[in-house]
Amino acid sequence: MAREGSFFYGWVIVGVSVVSMVLIYGIRHSFSVFFSPILSEFGWSRGNISIMLSLNIFIYGLLAPLAGALADRWRARRVMPLGIVILGLATAGCGFGRELWHFYFLFGVLMPLGSAFCGWPILAPALMNWFVKRRGLVLGLGQMGGGLSFVYSIFIEFIILGWGWRSAYLVLASILVFLLLPLILFFFYYRPQDRGLTPYGSAEVKVGQGAKGDGVDRESFPASDWTLGQVLRTPRLWFLVISYALYWGIGGYLVLAHQVKFAEDVGYSSMFSVSIFGLFGITVFIGQLFGFLSDWLGREKTATLAAMLSIIALLALISVRHTSQSWLLYIFSIFFGFGSGLFTPTIFAGSADIFHGRHFGPVAGLLLTGMGAGGAIGPWLGGYLFDISGTYVSAFILSIVSIALALIFLWMAAPRKAAALRNKN
Repeated sequence: MAREGSFFYGWVIVGVSVVSMVLIYGIRHSFSVFFSPILSEFGWSRGNISIMLSLNIFIYGLLAPLAGALADRWRARRVMPLGIVILGLATAGCGFGRELWHFYFLFGVLMPLGSAFCGWPILAPALMNWFVKRRGLVLGLGQMGGGLSFVYSIFIEFIILGWGWRSAYLVLASILVFLLLPLILFFFYYRPQDRGLTPYGSAEVKVGQGAKGDGVDRESFPASDWTLGQVLRTPRLWFLVISYALYWGIGGYLVLAHQVKFAEDVGYSSMFSVSIFGLFGITVFIGQLFGFLSDWLGREKTATLAAMLSIIALLALISVRHTSQSWLLYIFSIFFGFGSGLFTPTIFAGSADIFHGRHFGPVAGLLLTGMGAGGAIGPWLGGYLFDISGTYVSAFILSIVSIALALIFLWMAAPRKAAALRNKN
């Protein structure tokens, strides 16, 4: 393979992806940090404020497949700067928001438009373009920026405490324009051919083992010869989509939207509440790194472990009644973060077991769309249930039920039977 000296430039793309994930998704994931000051200033209901995040996740899920397709059709180095500019303008605009619909439009519609066109829907295929071998490792490293984006909220809380929430949005927008935009313009390349290089490991890939692969390095698994129509008619695909929608869209984002405000309601300081959120981000990152467990234990068993950890975490969260029980918050953050981080690579690997081949891209996009559909419900419903009951207990119980149902649907998808299913096809 062609290299520049002894260092392969693809690792620069990995680094750029990590930084990009932190800065791009840190804005969405900081919603719970902005939740309290916006609630205090305007006095809107929690359900109405939460629609901001529900819209954001829903629109993002709809746009993710389109963004990936456009990056392939157009030059990604043109699409991504456009996405960063849109995201920056939407973020800065939130700093001037005065009406609820301002935030719905800016945070709920424009922001996910920008995120989709400069985020993971483009970064993931770029990483697959640069690496033929070690794709599992590379995608895991790239995704860790998503976990660390929750830690970014601690920095944002410092800005809010010092300068106010409106200024914080302006600072975040400035970081996008003056740090991320130059990073993409000068260092990001969608394909190694753009620098006269070949993908990592391309010389070692045998014919039929995925030189045009899908991002999952499974040399022992032959690519599926299913047509796209057959893929879309397979019930297992929709079981996986529903599973991801329930686990992350409803179960995950319902809690993430409200956990900081929940801790503040109990009596904890805003900085402590956000630090618990940051710890969650660190453990999500660790959980993602342990995605290889599904290769040893099997997809279903690993997902069961992830779901059990998340349910234990939510039971701990529900049990918090006063500030002397901070240990329960630590249990919640560590268990929920590790479980959530472990579930994502497991369901994507399980999807690849069944649908590995030239149509895996649409499958991965549909998983994100499912998350978006669930995310349209979760954050809003959590706020609405609080508005009518005065407590988050029923909302967190709903998250437990959603995660349990997600696990059932993943078992119904049966990645363990993938080989037999593919042979039958």
